[in-house]
Amino acid sequence: MRRRDFEMTEEQEMEAFLAEMSWGVLGTQGEDGWPELTPVNFVYHEGAVYFHGSKIGQKMANLKHHKQVTFSVAQEFARIPSYFVDPKLACPATAFFKSVLIKGYGELLEDLQEKATALSAFMSKLQAEGGYETIDPEDADYVPQLRGTAVVRIRIESMTAKFKFGQNLKDGQRSKITTGLEGRDGPLDAETLALMKRYCPHHRGEA
Repeated sequence: MRRRDFEMTEEQEMEAFLAEMSWGVLGTQGEDGWPELTPVNFVYHEGAVYFHGSKIGQKMANLKHHKQVTFSVAQEFARIPSYFVDPKLACPATAFFKSVLIKGYGELLEDLQEKATALSAFMSKLQAEGGYETIDPEDADYVPQLRGTAVVRIRIESMTAKFKFGQNLKDGQRSKITTGLEGRDGPLDAETLALMKRYCPHHRGEA
C-alpha cells in the first residue's frame, strides 16, 4: 500500500519533473496477454506524453491491439545507508526518489503537422542550442522523415506521483539522515537535502 505522505497531487510538481526527464518506461500489452515494458525517449508537451520510433516493432504491434498503456518515469536522488540511522540494524536502509505513473491511451499520429510539432518539442528539449533547420512538413527534405517516423501521443487519463524524501520519518531519524548526507556530500546529496526541506512537514512548519 502506498503511504499517503509520499503521494504528490500538485499537477505543477509532476509536470516540472516530467519536463526535466527524458527517459521513461512504456507499458503495453501483447496479443498473448503478457505485459511488456519498453524504455523510450519522451517529451511531455501541452498535457500529453510523446515518443517516437520505428513504425514496426513489438510496442507498435501491441498498440494496434491495445490502446491502453502505462508510462512510468523515475529518478533516484540518494541511497540512504542503514548506518546513517542505526549502527546495527539493516532496516533503515532506503532510497529517496521521485516517480510519476501515467495511465492513458497510445495514439499513433498521422497528420504531418502534428508529428512536426511533437518532434520540434523533442528537439527543443534535447537540443536546446539549435543547430538544425526547423521541422516543417512543407520542407521537402523533412517530408520523408516525417512520413517514415512513428510518433505516438499518450492521451493521459490519470497521473499520480510518489516523491519520497523522508516525509514519514521521526525528527531524530530525519536529523541523522540530514547529518549523514551533509557529511557524505555525494553528487545529488545537496539537492536531496533541499528536497527534504521542501517536502517534509517538519521543515514546512506543518507538524
